[in-house]
Order: sequence, then C-alpha cells, then structure tokens
Amino acid sequence: MSEDKLTVLDHPLLQHKISLMRDKNTGSKEFRELTAEVALLMTYEAARDLPLKQVEIETPVAIAKTNVITGRKVALIPILRAGLGMVDGAVSLIPAAKVGHVGICRNADRKGVTDYYCKLPFDIKERDVIVMDLMLATGGCAVAAIDKIKKSGANSIKFMAVIACPEGVRALRENHPDVEIYCGALDDGLNEDLYIVPGFGDGGDRIFGTK
Repeated sequence: MSEDKLTVLDHPLLQHKISLMRDKNTGSKEFRELTAEVALLMTYEAARDLPLKQVEIETPVAIAKTNVITGRKVALIPILRAGLGMVDGAVSLIPAAKVGHVGICRNADRKGVTDYYCKLPFDIKERDVIVMDLMLATGGCAVAAIDKIKKSGANSIKFMAVIACPEGVRALRENHPDVEIYCGALDDGLNEDLYIVPGFGDGGDRIFGTK
C-alpha cells in the first residue's frame, strides 16, 4: 500500500516475520534474526527505483544484453541503537553500501531528544541515503537524524522502519515532506508512555536483551 510518500509493505513473508517480532515470548536471539530478515525484505522494496543501464555480458552460451545498476551509490544510516539491528540485513542485499551512524535518543521525559553521535560517509552528497530505525513512534528521533543528514549535504533520503504509527508519519511528513517512508506495519497510535500500540515494546531492549 502506497500513499503520499508512505509505503506500507504487505508481502506475506514480511508480515509473518513482523508478527513473530510482536510476540512477547520471542527472545532476543530470534528477535535479532527476524529484524535482519525484515530489513533485507524492506531494503529490497526501498531500492526498487535504483536506476539501471544496459550492458553486454558474455554468458557460456551467447552475448546477453542485460541490466546493471548505474553509478548511483547507497548509504545506510541506522539511528542508534535500535537501527543497528537492521544493518546486517540491508548490507547483505547491498554489500557495496557505506554505513554511517547517527546517535539520537529520547530524553527521560520521552518528549524531547538528545543528539550524541554522528559519523557519516564523507561522500554522503553523492549517495542515495536510507535511514533506518526499528520504529517510527513520535518521529522526534527520525526528524532530528534527517536534519543532521541534510546538513551534511544529502538530498536523496528515504526512511525505513519496521513499524510506524500515524503520529510519527505526520511528524516526518511535516518536517521532511520530500522523504519517502517505508514501513512494514502502520499501527494504531501511541499510548500515554509514547510507545507504539500494539507495537512490540522497546525495540532496542528486545534486540540487545537489556530489559
């Protein structure tokens, strides 16, 4: 399902794996594995518009006119810490991609955000950027991360989250209307503690077993 730069991916394999991630009885090891698998499937869709050029390749039988990706380069930027769980899956599909990191977390009151780290590829201006986080909840971390990435010169940016909610989508659209959003599920909304409902709890804690 795609609407106004929001694409909710409905592939059966993706939906099945997200359902397993939601289960409170899924342990950290399986949750990490599922996160990587979901990220791979989502990256496949997010990279669908990479440009191609035709080349000639000699097969064991004949000369084939076939397509390869052109010189466009990709950068994968996970938002620390939960976004780290998505890197391996995405890199396995685009092994030549460079990986940057942006460290942003919610404040103790869960309303504002703290920016504590940023390391991006030196040629970020020349790359198609995919920003990754496990969840798009309030949208605060996503907006702040994309602010920093744009200030570094990037102008082709997509955002990818396993689950999102309307509040986060709205915040990202209002602040960065040019950024395409890809998610595996669009949930009902946020509860009073600003967790996505039904969601899957704190994604970082579930990946790293810290709670």
